[in-house]
Amino acid sequence: MGPAFGSQQQREHQRLERERELLERERREKEEQNQLSEEQREEIKEAFTLFDLDKDQKIDYHELKVAMKALGFDLPKAEILSILQSHGSPSEPTNPNLPHHPRLLLPLAQFQTVMTQKILARDPRDEILRAFELFDEGGKGKINLNDLRRVARELGEGLEEEELAAMIDEFDLDGDGAINRDEFLGICLQ
Repeated sequence: MGPAFGSQQQREHQRLERERELLERERREKEEQNQLSEEQREEIKEAFTLFDLDKDQKIDYHELKVAMKALGFDLPKAEILSILQSHGSPSEPTNPNLPHHPRLLLPLAQFQTVMTQKILARDPRDEILRAFELFDEGGKGKINLNDLRRVARELGEGLEEEELAAMIDEFDLDGDGAINRDEFLGICLQ
């Protein structure tokens, strides 16, 4: 039993350690995904499927950028490239007779992992304030009756004028006839 046996044992130990780490990472990723609602998991899968334009079960930089944007994450180029570098894999050559310039591609499982982490790391207050901005036309800092009427119309909600006014009255804590950011946060975080 010479040095070759020790080296073989060491390689086997390293291989087993890598496998253990891989299994542990997969277990953690599955645990994280279970923290999402079924609807959130479905949205992630739908975004991937919708933007996997060549239907190869992998998305490239451009497909990743629009899929993430569709899920509410508008990231800078450097961050998207970093995701591809840490989670992606190089593309396969399509024609062996032509030079191959590999691109990094992100498979569905890695996309699900990345998006799960992004969604779990979201601050709900930021999401609520983004929703507030959709209501607050013109950036007044308040949602008035006209804003509610417009959003109800855009969403196809057939709410009566009295119902819209009652919403404002119920949540307008300072009595100014509109709902400000703090009041909106209070409504959403109840």
